[in-house]
Amino acid sequence: MPHGASPSNNTDQTIDRILHAIRTHLCMDVAFVSEFIGTERFFRQVDAAGWTPIHVGDSVPLENGYCQRVVDGRLPRLIPDTTAVPEAMAQPETLAIPIGSHLSVPIRLSDGRVYGTFCCFSFMPDQSLNERDLQMMSAFADLVAYQIECELASSLARRLKTERIEMAIRQGGPDIVFQPIYSLLDNHPIGVECLSRFRGAPPSPPDVWFADAAEVGLGTNLELCAISRAMEAIDALPENIYIALNASPETILSGRLPALLRSSDSRRIVLELTEHAHVDDYPSLMRSLEPLRARGVRVSIDDAGAGYASMRHILSVQPDIIKLDISLTRSIDTDPTRHALAAALIEFARQTGISVLAEGVETAAELESLRSLGAANAQGYFLSRPLPLADAIRCAALKPGHA
Repeated sequence: MPHGASPSNNTDQTIDRILHAIRTHLCMDVAFVSEFIGTERFFRQVDAAGWTPIHVGDSVPLENGYCQRVVDGRLPRLIPDTTAVPEAMAQPETLAIPIGSHLSVPIRLSDGRVYGTFCCFSFMPDQSLNERDLQMMSAFADLVAYQIECELASSLARRLKTERIEMAIRQGGPDIVFQPIYSLLDNHPIGVECLSRFRGAPPSPPDVWFADAAEVGLGTNLELCAISRAMEAIDALPENIYIALNASPETILSGRLPALLRSSDSRRIVLELTEHAHVDDYPSLMRSLEPLRARGVRVSIDDAGAGYASMRHILSVQPDIIKLDISLTRSIDTDPTRHALAAALIEFARQTGISVLAEGVETAAELESLRSLGAANAQGYFLSRPLPLADAIRCAALKPGHA
C-alpha cells in the first residue's frame, strides 16, 4: 500500500475471497491485484489454481507486462486469445509465462486515481470469454476499490492519531487538574483525583485521547506521561492529602510504574484501576501490583456498580477502595433500585474492610443519601469541580460547599 501502509487482515481476506471467486467462476489459472507505486507494479494479492509465476510481494517495472498498457489503452481489457493481439505478443511475458487469455480492469479510487489493476489470466486461450465477463470483472474491481479505499482511510486516521498523541507526549503530556475527595465523617478533603486535560484541535475529551492512544499502541506511554505530570504535584499538596492516579491494566502490567513512583511517599498514592481494556490475566496483574502495595500504594476499583467487569475486578484484585460509579450515585436519593444496589455494595465493603468512595455527587440530597448508607468518602461537582493545582491546595483547608 502507498507510503508503507499495511492492509488490514480483514481487507486482505475480503480481497482474497473476491479473487478466488472471480478466478474460479471464469475457470482461469491466476488472478491478482496489482498496486502502482511510482514506476513499479507490486503484486498485492494473488490467487492461483496451482503453479503461478507471480507471488505476493513481487514487483516489476510498470512498463513490463500488461497492466500499464491496459490502463492507458495500448492493450484491450478483454483478450480471449493473445495470439490475435500483436501488442500482447510483443510482450516477453506472453510467451515466457505463457499467457493465452487475459482480463484486466483498472482499480480506480473515488478521487479518480488509479490504484492498480484487477487481473485474471490463463495459460491457454479461452474463446468463451466475453463482454459480460469483463463487466463482471469491472464490478468486482469496484468492490476491491471500495475495500482498499476504506483501508486507506483507516490507515490515514491511524497515522494522524499516532502523530497527534506522539506530539502530546513530546510536549510533556496533558495538563492536570485535581478534583478534591472529601471524607463524609468530618467534611474535609482527604485526597484529589488527578484528571487529564488535553489541548489541541479538534478538542476531544480525555477518554477519547486515551482510547485513541490504546488503539495505536501508545496507551501506556500516554498514561505514564499523565501520571508523571500528576506526580509533580504531590510535594506541593498538604501531606495529609493523597493523590489518585488513573492506570489501565496494561500500564500496571508494563512494570514501569514502580520506577516512576519510587521517589514519592507511596502511602499518599492511590492507583485507580481503569477499564480501557479487559483483564485476561488477573494473577499477572496481582503480581505487578505486589511491589507497589508492599510500599504502601493503595488500589482503587473505578466504576463499581456500572457492570459485571467492575465487580470481577473487585473480587479478583481485592482493592483498598471501591468507587461507586456516577450511574449509581446519580438520583440515588429518589431511585429505590440505585439506593438498594449502593446499600449492598457499601455493606459488602464494610464486611470486607474496603473503603467506599462515591463519585459524581451533584446534589445535597444525593450526598446525604450516601452518607446515611455509610459511604466513607465522596467527590463530585456538588463538592468541588476539578481545580488547578493552586486552587486545589487552597481547597485542602476548606469544608465542602457548592461548586
